Amino acid sequence: MKVAVPKERREGETRVAASPETVKKFVQMGLRVFIESGAGINASFLDETYAEAGAYIAASAQETLSEADVVLKVRPADQSELALMKSGAHLIGMLEPYDDLEGARRYAEAGVDAFCMELVPRITRAQSMDVLSSQSNLAGYRSVIDAAGEFTRAMPMMMTAAGTVPPARVLVMGAGVAGLQAIATAKRLGAIVSATDVRPVAKEQVESLGAKFVTVESEEMAQAETAGGYAKEMSDEYKAAQAQLIAQTLTKQDIVICTALIPGRPAPTLIDDAMVASMRPGSVIVDLAVERGGNCTLSQPGKTIAVNGVKILGHVNVAGRLAVDASALYAKNLYAFLIPHVEESSKQLNIDWDDEIIAATALTRNGQIIHPQFKA
Repeated sequence: MKVAVPKERREGETRVAASPETVKKFVQMGLRVFIESGAGINASFLDETYAEAGAYIAASAQETLSEADVVLKVRPADQSELALMKSGAHLIGMLEPYDDLEGARRYAEAGVDAFCMELVPRITRAQSMDVLSSQSNLAGYRSVIDAAGEFTRAMPMMMTAAGTVPPARVLVMGAGVAGLQAIATAKRLGAIVSATDVRPVAKEQVESLGAKFVTVESEEMAQAETAGGYAKEMSDEYKAAQAQLIAQTLTKQDIVICTALIPGRPAPTLIDDAMVASMRPGSVIVDLAVERGGNCTLSQPGKTIAVNGVKILGHVNVAGRLAVDASALYAKNLYAFLIPHVEESSKQLNIDWDDEIIAATALTRNGQIIHPQFKA
């Protein structure tokens, strides 16, 4: 069985879908792994390292993808890549079906069976495959580091002969995987941390990390979590009450990390123009949701802007700013997803289409879009 790992062709994407470690494991299982030359360079994985792990280094995308049984990607395959894949190939990656349903149609037309890793269900058996968690964890960490780099004061309290430097105050909005890691990182840097989330379960998690939980308590909040562990869209009344509380809280903060996302929907607005205007000059906002419309009305994808002395960071692909670790973790996620469906004796792929994880992630099969959320 041939496993192909092409270069990522989206501008700014630094990650790669296989690491030397996972390549070695694939090869030990008897699989052939083709890595397009230069595919891992931005993640510090050299062709020579892949070759030492047992991969064949292909000189072109055509050589990489031709006759591949499995294609591992970080981002969706573009038209040029699909044209090189055989009918019946299996494409596995973060395929962004909510934003690119036309891409799903292209996979179906090409006869490619596609699997969306961002749709992996949050069940115990799938934890090792959860790409959203592995990448969000790194993004949460990096968001605080980026904020600290832009902040013109120290993060921890410092007592010196010349006087005392007060600790920075950090508010984390959204206490999912990224938010919890942001809280932990800010605490390690010595900041006074508070956090907000609509899900009641988040309160205990936030407080266990030593942060203060800030939210509007209500009956609606008790029902604010989906079966998959994600936040639900809240009512206009709740949003108004929460916005008022956040507006009061923001005036006392130095750094705000925005992480709130709702699968399949634009990012909820948490910080509006007036709230930004109320913040102290020198404050920093990091909007991790900027690619989905942003939690802050003023954030701009790929840009750092200043409004009345408040810096607003809109970095895209934040996990990719830690490309080595992000690639290594993502590659392990893909390995964990694929290996249960490789027959040990024949070394061939045998997908169990009735498997709970496969049913949740399968986007296309036999020329059709089969996922219930996206099929016509």
